[in-house]
Amino acid sequence: MTAVAFKDACHSFAQAAAPYYHITDDGHYKEALGLIEELLEEAEDSPNDPLNAVIEMLGHAIEAYENKDEELAAFEKQAMEQPADLAMLKLLMDQHGLGTADLPEIGSKSMVSRVLSGKRTLNKKHIQALAERFGIDPGLFF
Repeated sequence: MTAVAFKDACHSFAQAAAPYYHITDDGHYKEALGLIEELLEEAEDSPNDPLNAVIEMLGHAIEAYENKDEELAAFEKQAMEQPADLAMLKLLMDQHGLGTADLPEIGSKSMVSRVLSGKRTLNKKHIQALAERFGIDPGLFF
C-alpha cells in the first residue's frame, strides 16, 4: 500500500468513526454500545485482528463519555462502593422489575430488605438459587 492510499484509508476511517470516537450525545453513545457489542462478537481472540484496535478505540470513547455524564458516573461510583453480591442482586431486581416480595430464594420480604440494606449478606444457598433462577454464573455475585 502506498503512503497516499494509506492516508486516504485513514481519512475515510476517521470520517466514518468521528461520531463514535468523540461521543457527544446519548444517541451516539447507544449506537457505540451496540457497535462495540457487534464487534466483540465478530473479533477473533488474536492481537492481530484489526477489529480489536477498533474495539479498544470505541471502549476509550465510551469510557470518556460515561465519565463526563454525571448520572452514569454516579451510578458507577455507587456500584463500585457496594459489595458485588448486593450490586448483582439490585441489578437483577431492576432488570426484572422485582420487589422484595419477589425473591423467595432469599426468604421473606423482611429478609430481602435486610440483605438490601446491608444488614445481612447472601449466603451460598441464596446465591445458588438466584443463579439458577436467572440462568447466570454464581461467580457473578463475588
